[in-house]
Amino acid sequence: MAINRTPVLKRCRSLDMNPAFLGISKTSHRKNARANRKVSEYGLQLREKQKAKFIYGVQEKPFRNMFEKAEKMPGLVGTNLMQLLELRVDNVIFRLGYARTRREARQVVSHRHVTVNGKIVNIPSYKVQPGDVIEIKEKSKSLQRFKDIMEANANISVPSWLEGDKENLSGKVLEVPLREQIDVPVNETLIVELYSK
Repeated sequence: MAINRTPVLKRCRSLDMNPAFLGISKTSHRKNARANRKVSEYGLQLREKQKAKFIYGVQEKPFRNMFEKAEKMPGLVGTNLMQLLELRVDNVIFRLGYARTRREARQVVSHRHVTVNGKIVNIPSYKVQPGDVIEIKEKSKSLQRFKDIMEANANISVPSWLEGDKENLSGKVLEVPLREQIDVPVNETLIVELYSK
């Protein structure tokens, strides 16, 4: 599996985004050396695609496949793409507050701590549907790791398209999120323009 080992704050600086969107509280006081350079139209489109891939932790090929799937769905392609990214099980675990970052959520899923409708799911890209119940496995609930996560995420609010039960470490997908419910600083129109060339 391809892993990008570039330091997170460095990537955030180059993509001109706040690390808080990744669940990281650290901030960098360095300035981006290329901040005042004029960026071409293609450069802007590429940056938006890299930003979306970086936030959700998706590599190029799966991201491209997701875009092709979004094209076949009814409605706006950009909105469909954002909805597909949000409905990944690792993202849902992060949104429910059962992981501090999306990377940690990915690891929680890969290590078989998560069940969807009672069945263990260990594929982070698994797509959940409205009505699905996502839960931390009964055996894993007592682990110190989850106690620490819940302590760190005590003040995190769950988005309105999800329903969370922090006592039982479970949650339910109520509906497919609307674009205005997705608080990610990505201009998906530029991604659509990039792939449409």
